[in-house]
Amino acid sequence: MSGTPPEGDVQRHLVRMPKPPQLTPLNVEEQRLYSKLLQGGSGLHPMSVMQVFDFNRFHKHNIIGELRLQLCNVDWNHVIEEWRDLAEPAKFEEENLGEICFSMRYVPSAGKLTVVILEARNLKSMDVGGSSDPYVKVQLALDKRKWKKKKTCIKKKTLNPYYNESFVFDVSFDQIQRVNLVISVWDHDAVTRNDAIGKIFLGCDAAGNQLRHWADMLSNPRRPVAQWHSLLSSQQINSSLTLKKKIPLASKLPL
Repeated sequence: MSGTPPEGDVQRHLVRMPKPPQLTPLNVEEQRLYSKLLQGGSGLHPMSVMQVFDFNRFHKHNIIGELRLQLCNVDWNHVIEEWRDLAEPAKFEEENLGEICFSMRYVPSAGKLTVVILEARNLKSMDVGGSSDPYVKVQLALDKRKWKKKKTCIKKKTLNPYYNESFVFDVSFDQIQRVNLVISVWDHDAVTRNDAIGKIFLGCDAAGNQLRHWADMLSNPRRPVAQWHSLLSSQQINSSLTLKKKIPLASKLPL
């Protein structure tokens, strides 16, 4: 239509903005976006990086595209709404450390949290021969303090280990709201110190797919919820989740 719409239709016209073609409806949530400071040749340039993924619970999420916005070019005095085309994702974002698949199940009435480490794939090789001897640590932190931990067996010379090992923790309903689950993959070395391959954490303090997985577990009590997760560097997780010293055992608590 041409011409100026009637005054009463102005608001409806603004709400019903034309949208570009799309395959499926997409609700972009704040927790699914991330921002970072990218190091440039002349210093730090603040940039917002927004990425759109095709979600897949049992495989790696496929990135559809991304939008990079230089924050120095944004007018912070006005709210701006506009459409922009997604670009091809950058290839240099993060080192590929591999993926891990595990399920979680929580039974509120029994206060039991069950974590089943299923498998990992495409792990980063840590040995000279291009392989690793991976095992998985499962750790609980309560109120940001190290609490309980267990680990799987060691799989020799493989970057795609299969475990299917189950671990059960006593976690009350009150504690489950204050717990973080830390999953880390390590390369066993019989001579020198074991090396961390990658790590993730889940809980109410997490974000993105980790928070989604945790929320799915809590909203589906008594049912195992499995999902693949991309491993992140230990430095990245440790900076996000600063854990304090281990909680003292009940037998060592002061009277």
